Amino acid sequence: MFADRAKIFIKSGKGGDGHVSFRRELYVPNGGPDGGDGGKGGDVIFEVDDGLNTLVDFRHRTKYCAEPGENGKKKRCHGANGKDIVLRVPEGTVIKESETGKIVADMSGENRRQVILKGGRGGLGNQHFATATMQVPKYAQPGQPAQELWVNLELKVIADVGLLGFPNVGKSTFLSRVTNANPKIANYHFTTLAPNLGVVDLSDGEGFVLADIPGLIEGASLGAGLGHEFLRHIERTKMMIHVVDASGSEGRDPIEDIYKINSELEKYNKELSERPQVIAANKTDLIFEGDQDPVERIRAEFEPKGYKVFAISGVTGDGVQDLLWYVNNQLKTLDTKPIIFEQEFFPEDELLVADLPYTVEKEEDGIFIVEGPKIEKMLGYTNLDSEKGFRFFQNFLKETGILDKLEELGVQEGDTIRMYGLSFEYYK
Repeated sequence: MFADRAKIFIKSGKGGDGHVSFRRELYVPNGGPDGGDGGKGGDVIFEVDDGLNTLVDFRHRTKYCAEPGENGKKKRCHGANGKDIVLRVPEGTVIKESETGKIVADMSGENRRQVILKGGRGGLGNQHFATATMQVPKYAQPGQPAQELWVNLELKVIADVGLLGFPNVGKSTFLSRVTNANPKIANYHFTTLAPNLGVVDLSDGEGFVLADIPGLIEGASLGAGLGHEFLRHIERTKMMIHVVDASGSEGRDPIEDIYKINSELEKYNKELSERPQVIAANKTDLIFEGDQDPVERIRAEFEPKGYKVFAISGVTGDGVQDLLWYVNNQLKTLDTKPIIFEQEFFPEDELLVADLPYTVEKEEDGIFIVEGPKIEKMLGYTNLDSEKGFRFFQNFLKETGILDKLEELGVQEGDTIRMYGLSFEYYK
């Protein structure tokens, strides 16, 4: 089964919490703090596997989580780091944030392995918070939270040249003749269900990668038929061979077909429609003498517009070599760098903000309510009875913008701030 799309949930590991403990041994009645640090949470890593050519494995399992870090222990013992989770994907897989569609990573070219979500850093144990004035710190730092994300995986095949055309114009026959690919060939009136890749080997080491893009139909750019699902596969190609049935063996007008396919390209992505294109007028073995030459009619229509037209037969091989050498030489004039999609979504920056939801409301004169899951979590881990812990929580309120929000609502010195059953007086 060919699968070129999947939607999955990924989550890195939470950092382990720092530990609060004190050295208690015989003859050492007042030992100092010895709480160990928490371990780092595991990362979510994507890696290219050359043995894969489909995303079918992600259709059966949709949730992938790295291990959390272990909490710190007494006697300054460091918690174990959580194990990373490595997701293997075929080359050409593009990872997108599900809600916005922004690109997180393109697993192509030199990008063979990338950390998508980083595990949380482990919290420091109370051994780090001892000072001359506070020799018995009862505070340890909580581990950083995990990062989580829904992502869409899209496989965009990597080929130099794409074969375009309506179903049953002879693309699969052409591909099987000029490459090492073995597509299923029959008189189908629908379409190939998966892109077929093949390598064109010319003499003296010349050649290129060719992809048979599944047949498009009118309305493909709007999602009609299978066209919209497969248009993504030509986004990496540098140029296209547009195959048409020059013989009109099925009653289709080749000129009309070319205009329809190019119209679908422009609707889907205008930049695609502007890439170099050569027309392969196929099935010339079915054109009989005495008939009006349809190839000349195609040339008269499109060569003035800059499209080179070749008369070929995928069955007999006539004209095929001339077409391939022309395409090979054209590729040399184009940018040789592979088409890589730039990163648009940066989890480290965007999830940091998303991880700190809170609400600040003015309940009545002099009373303000601050709530939010992150705040509740911090209160559960913070020892507000210690000077160090209280200062840590104050910095948290400042860094998250909560203090700024309070001032916007008109908080005054001496006003009461309530957070989950706790009350504080506000002072600058």
